[in-house]
Amino acid sequence: MNTIHKKAAQYTLPQDIKKAGLYPYFREIQSEQDTVVTMDGKKLLMFGSNSYMGLTNHPKVKDAAIKAVNKYGTGCAGSRFLNGNLDLHAELEREIAGFIGKEEALVFSTGFQANLGVASALMGRHDYVIIDECVHASIIDGCRLTYGEVLKYSHNSMGSLEHVLKRLEHEPGIKLIITDGVFSMEGDIANLPGIVKLAKKYGASIMTDDAHALGVIGMNGRGTASHFGLENEVDIIMGTFSKSLASLGGFIASSHSVINYLKHHSRSLIFSASIPPSSAASALAALRIIKSEPERINKLWDNTRYAKKKLTDAGFDIGGTETPIIPIYIRDNELTFLFTKMLANEGVFVNPVVSPAVKSGNTLLRFSLMATHTKEEIDFAVTKIIHVGKELGVLEKQLETAR
Repeated sequence: MNTIHKKAAQYTLPQDIKKAGLYPYFREIQSEQDTVVTMDGKKLLMFGSNSYMGLTNHPKVKDAAIKAVNKYGTGCAGSRFLNGNLDLHAELEREIAGFIGKEEALVFSTGFQANLGVASALMGRHDYVIIDECVHASIIDGCRLTYGEVLKYSHNSMGSLEHVLKRLEHEPGIKLIITDGVFSMEGDIANLPGIVKLAKKYGASIMTDDAHALGVIGMNGRGTASHFGLENEVDIIMGTFSKSLASLGGFIASSHSVINYLKHHSRSLIFSASIPPSSAASALAALRIIKSEPERINKLWDNTRYAKKKLTDAGFDIGGTETPIIPIYIRDNELTFLFTKMLANEGVFVNPVVSPAVKSGNTLLRFSLMATHTKEEIDFAVTKIIHVGKELGVLEKQLETAR
């Protein structure tokens, strides 16, 4: 057996979980991604989706994808830099830029690729990237590719951020602060007003990852900068199509000069195939629905407030979430897996989140809402969560801690 197979064979965690019948990953869904899904021939209520607007099955979104396939085919057969650039991509970019309120936008093949392509392209050897410790893995990986120095600050702590910036106060290089707008596991929102204040004080630029903010917060779902009325203070905004926009892909929105630079220096754009026509068309259709149907966001937030109240009234620890992402803290790996399995048996799909996605000791069930969930579906899910929580002793322990 050669070295690479030996290394792979030593990784036993999935096998151990599988032996206990608790392996919760790569579950096969046999239906559309909606509030109800089919798994192993059984119907489950879906509370693990990022489809916040519930548009993955909207007739206009599906029809747009079908028409795009009929017109352009199934793929672009190359990168946008060379032969894979469609008029459809350009149309999508114009609408995104207008929606976000930036001069220009640039579409990447995934959100992950978008984050890989920013710091790695823009930051040189004498520049600095300053990131919140809880940013998405794609930002961390993008920072690993940069020639600049990468520093972290404590999650949403303006004191910690200022400490880092003060150290760099007299350094001549570019200083770029990168934060998630909505943190994808904890559900809280970046303290953008505080970040803007410090960025001005110390001459730094700002980038927000709005993957989980687009369609969720801000005027008509325009994201974090809009949420705080700071659209002109954020230099770069990143977003994805795989959440509220019911498709696949990602984008960067910024000034003409930044976008032009990325077009010619971002390796994850230049050396990746462009998103297929169906993905571009469905994202464009979803964006237009969001703009024309603001009642969807209102419904999402009605559902969020309703579910949060029911979970907190029951005694669950949901941390400091401010969004439709509701973490139910279990704080034990095996118990988190067991809770997930038992909920699935009861007809409720949630996601288990363990280290390294969250800090060790902060394991949780990620319970997320869609605009299309009904109150009855939320009631059913919360009733089952309470039932399993009592059966496993989780609820009793959390109630004791709260006392």
